[in-house]
Amino acid sequence: MSERIGVYPGTFDPITLGHLDIVKRATRLVDKLVIGVTTNPSKQPMFSVAERLEMVRREVVGCSANIEVVEFDSLLMDFAVSQGAAIIIRGLRAASDFEYEFQMAGMNQQLNNRIETVFLMADVSLQPIASRLVKEIARYGGAIDKFVPPRVAADVARQLGRGA
Repeated sequence: MSERIGVYPGTFDPITLGHLDIVKRATRLVDKLVIGVTTNPSKQPMFSVAERLEMVRREVVGCSANIEVVEFDSLLMDFAVSQGAAIIIRGLRAASDFEYEFQMAGMNQQLNNRIETVFLMADVSLQPIASRLVKEIARYGGAIDKFVPPRVAADVARQLGRGA
């Protein structure tokens, strides 16, 4: 029997408790989870790709032995094929996420119908968390420790020139 590989793509700028919840649950669905860190040209990243890769690798330690964190800069379906993936994992927080993700899943299926997209609902307590909002709260001096792991909160503070 072949290994079931899943890809969980995202910008992870920064990685949140919601992302980590999806990672932990996704590892129960696949034999190996590849977390693909990418840059979305429509977003202004706070952290470089190298910083995000290091941050994600650090935070997923202990989630599962079968996690690999890699950078990608290509079509998601091309990346998934290069990783030998059969599944794309996507997290959903709200109905607004579903509309966008549904459209993306349809386009991806047109590109490669051999790879399935699986949607995981975020834990109810984590549904409001979005990296974009975490950065906005932090930029205005608000506490983000409810939304990200402690070391990520320190990374954000450092990035904003607030020490930590």
